[in-house]
This record gives sequence, C-alpha cells and structure tokens, in this order.
Amino acid sequence: MNKNRGFTPLAVVLMLSGSLALTGCDDKQAQQGGQQMPAVGVVTVKTEPLQITTELPGRTSAYRIAEVRPQVSGIILKRNFKEGSDIEAGVSLYQIDPATYQATYDSAKGDLAKAQAAANIAQLTVNRYQKLLGTQYISKQEYDQALADAQQANAAVTAAKAAVETARINLAYTKVTSPISGRIGKSNVTEGALVQNGQATALATVQQLDPIYVDVTQSSNDFLRLKQELANGTLKQENGKAKVSLITSDGIKFPQDGTLEFSDVTVDQTTGSITLRAIFPNPDHTLLPGMFVRARLEEGLNPNAI
Repeated sequence: MNKNRGFTPLAVVLMLSGSLALTGCDDKQAQQGGQQMPAVGVVTVKTEPLQITTELPGRTSAYRIAEVRPQVSGIILKRNFKEGSDIEAGVSLYQIDPATYQATYDSAKGDLAKAQAAANIAQLTVNRYQKLLGTQYISKQEYDQALADAQQANAAVTAAKAAVETARINLAYTKVTSPISGRIGKSNVTEGALVQNGQATALATVQQLDPIYVDVTQSSNDFLRLKQELANGTLKQENGKAKVSLITSDGIKFPQDGTLEFSDVTVDQTTGSITLRAIFPNPDHTLLPGMFVRARLEEGLNPNAI
C-alpha cells in the first residue's frame, strides 16, 4: 500500500534555517562588494607672513601741558576765557591791573629822553673842544674831560633804554596770554584776586589734545625679546615704527591708528616693566587725558610664520 510521505515538523525547521542563512550570506557579500576605500587628504605646509600683535594697558596724556602763571604781581581785573573751551596760543586769558606798570613805563621813557638830551650836549661840547684843541683857548685836560663826560652820557642813554624795555615787558605781562593752543581747564582765581610773580599755584592749565599720547607698560623681558627679534630679522617693522590701535574702556575701537614713538630709558624697579609711548591723532578730542585704554601694538611682521 502506497503511503503519502509528508514533511515532518523538524524537517521544515531545518529547511527554513538553511534558507535564511544562505540569504544572510548573500546580503553580506553584496554589501562588501559595494564599499569603496576612504579618500586620504594631503595638506601642504607652507609659510606665510603673520602680523604679531600684543595688547597692553595704558592711559592717555596730553601732548603738551602749560600751567599759566603770572609774571608780574597785581590784582586780576578780568578773566577773558570760558572754562573748558578751546583756545589759541597768544590769546589773552587774564588782565592784571596795568596802572602802576603803565606809570613806570612812562617814567622810564621820560628818563630816556633826559639821558638822550644830556648825551647830545656832551657830544656837542666834545665837537667844540676838538676844534679848539691845540690853541690857547682849550687845554688837553679839558678836552679829555669833555670826552669822558660824553661817554658817560652815552652809557646813561643805554641804561635808560634798558629801563624802558624792562618797563614795557612788565606792562605787557599784565595781559596774561596762553603759551600754547589747546583746551583750558577751570580757573583757579577770580576777578579781584591778588596774584604774585612766580607763585606756586597756576592760574589755569592749558592742554593740547590733538595729537594725544598713550603711555603703556610692557614687561622688560617682553621688551628685550621684541628688540632681539627685530635685530635678527625675525620681525620686521614698516618705516621703523610700530603701528598701534586703541581699544577704549567700553570696548570700542578708536577710529584713528597711532604709532609707537619711543620707549623709556629705565625699568621700573617695583614692577619690572618699561613705559612705551604711542601718539594718536585726536581731531575730535574724543580722548581726554587720564582715560584708561588698551593699546594693541603691532610688534612686527613674521615673514615665515607657519
């Protein structure tokens, strides 16, 4: 009797497992066949110029400062400026009472006129005696005396001229003028104040703000390193001056660039630092003396930086 042989459950499981294994192997081989070798990048190392900079703390200071003091004594009659204004050199700042100085000047001119008249008479006498010299009317001694008198009279004229000039200068000093152009601060005296020639207290102070200095400090070690690198050619500077930019205390870059002017000749024994001074254009007077800033100093150019 023929029996119909079907698949047992175990046989079915074995057949399915083999089919899955074959399928997995085919997929893995297909993936391995589709992968490519990763690309390898090549970087060429070369040198190029690099600007070397350093940032240093500093403070601004006026380009020029003039403390205005009286050169004659007297009472202040008038103040001729507005505090905090910009003024020009030679403008009148104060007027000291000129009355006594005017009188001294006028008196000196009168003394000069008298001396000149006496000198003229003395010279006329010499000329007259010279014509009579060698006659019985004038002796050699009288002529010599007249000549000496004329010389003394001329010396008196010279002294009188000097007195007039001194009086004129003192009279001019009653008008106190500004020695420089700049911004003038507050006045330390008012009308009616008595001032003295050569007094310690200044009447006012004038400061030139354009250009303006920025003084920064750098360690002596960094300064020596910079000098060595410039000397051996590692760093180069254009026109022999380092370019300097400025960052104000609020973090804003000042629009004008400056240059390094000089370095101090001594090192501070307490801090071991040296002072460097830069100069900046300041046409709008944005920078004022005493402001804290940070100076970005371009020390030089390294032509072979990597």
